[in-house]
Amino acid sequence: MSETAAMPLNYLNVKKGIWSWLFTLDHKRIALLYLYSIGAFFLVGVVLGVVMRLELFNPGRDIIEPQTYNQVFTLHGVIMIFLFIIPSIPAVFGNFFLPIMLGTDDVAFPRLNLFSWYLYIIGALFALSTLIYGNGPADTGWTFYAPYSVKTGTNVSMSVLAAFILGFSSILTGLNFIVTIHRLRTPGMTFNKMPLFSWALYATSWIQVLATPVIGITLMMIIAERMFGVGLFDPSIGGDPILYQHLFWIYSHPAVYIMALPAMGVVSEIIPTFAQRSIFGYKPIAYSSMAIAFVGYFVWGHHMFTSGMSGAAAIVFSILTFLVAIPTAIKVFNWVATLYKGSIDIQVPLLYALAFIFNFLIGGLTGLVLGALVVDVHVHDTYFVVGHFHYVMFGGTGFAFFGALHYWFPKIWGKMYNKTRANLAFALLFIGFNTLYFPMLVLGIMGMPRRYYDYLPEFHSLNQISTVGSWILVVGLLLMIFNLVAGYLKGQKVGGNPWNGITLEWQTDSPPPLHNFDKMPELPAGGPYNYPNAKSE
Repeated sequence: MSETAAMPLNYLNVKKGIWSWLFTLDHKRIALLYLYSIGAFFLVGVVLGVVMRLELFNPGRDIIEPQTYNQVFTLHGVIMIFLFIIPSIPAVFGNFFLPIMLGTDDVAFPRLNLFSWYLYIIGALFALSTLIYGNGPADTGWTFYAPYSVKTGTNVSMSVLAAFILGFSSILTGLNFIVTIHRLRTPGMTFNKMPLFSWALYATSWIQVLATPVIGITLMMIIAERMFGVGLFDPSIGGDPILYQHLFWIYSHPAVYIMALPAMGVVSEIIPTFAQRSIFGYKPIAYSSMAIAFVGYFVWGHHMFTSGMSGAAAIVFSILTFLVAIPTAIKVFNWVATLYKGSIDIQVPLLYALAFIFNFLIGGLTGLVLGALVVDVHVHDTYFVVGHFHYVMFGGTGFAFFGALHYWFPKIWGKMYNKTRANLAFALLFIGFNTLYFPMLVLGIMGMPRRYYDYLPEFHSLNQISTVGSWILVVGLLLMIFNLVAGYLKGQKVGGNPWNGITLEWQTDSPPPLHNFDKMPELPAGGPYNYPNAKSE
């Protein structure tokens, strides 16, 4: 009897062949399609980032020309924002685990789910096609700021169209999740009994549905101006470039929470599992996700303090920026309180969750620095912004993505990776990340402008330290990927609940069967994190 025949049927072996994957309606297979494609584009973005750091190792030209450098950092930003960070956790782990956590068979609209992946692939191909089509990739930065974006001869239109298509993929995913949460929860699961990861996806989905159309319309306005000369953003023909900034950030600041909220949901799952303790403050964590999503719509102006807005408007946006930190602080307090007196089992996923808290706190506190009017004028458009942004996005969402990958790996594939190698990879990632990005905060305070191909001699040593950090980070990434692939190919098989988790995904087999459950799942008494013999709040 073959190994496949001996294995019980699950979503991985119930059907074979490439077509069974390309036309699948199973949310778990679609999640893996997202994982493999997002992972591939992430590696492309990493290569582009390393090229930038190599160029900045010394002042002057090292390996690429100034124009090429502008195109590299633009394509790096487009790939990392639109192809990795925004879709990563919702599209992969949301797709895979939301229906299982809710105790249902699939998402509400399986065909729409598959269609959203195809839109993602089409948008990604448009973004990468700029490498070989036209005058090369856009050189505007991932923000596509006007009026330069409507005048440059590079292939801005194709990059903008890629982001437009990817926005549709995001909207469809959010719509699917909202309907799934409202209509397909297992009997007895009220909103206040949902796992916190589901709450985070719910808040994120509303942002995807309501905010993404704004950026879609704005990007189409850029194409209209480039193709037809409509005076929308170019002041030489009656346009207003400040209008573009308002429209762009009305979406792009809520988009920060599209990236961050699912990561917070992941951390809210990992910490109670490895503390073996009921989550401290379930409702505050759940409702703070909705508060972050709501307040996040009203703070876009803090990106524009130096653009000439009125003093009154700047003060309002600054106050709102500080207010949005409150629900985030509630989450951090409750995570730490959950660990207090818990039966802590220090495993790799918990290390990534703790690294998320550490990095995200640095990113959040530096965000408050940028929200302070007087300081922002000094550090605006410096490397301080680059450091802050990467601490929030990569140090936060990126580390949470890696934590989720290690947390749910045994559930997805039914095997376990090598924990020693995973610990070493984590250490390299954490050290490399902070060595890479913390010097950027110092460079920004010293006055080094961002997006510059060259720099003054006084910035040399810190740039070298930052570049060495990128090498350490890449080694950690490669080791992590090697370890996970090795775990998939020949890892030790595990049971259905290797971490002693209590949410519904741990009640089914590893890997899960085609329809998620062989029998009706049982809701934990007292809520989704009511660990037996654990200390309560």
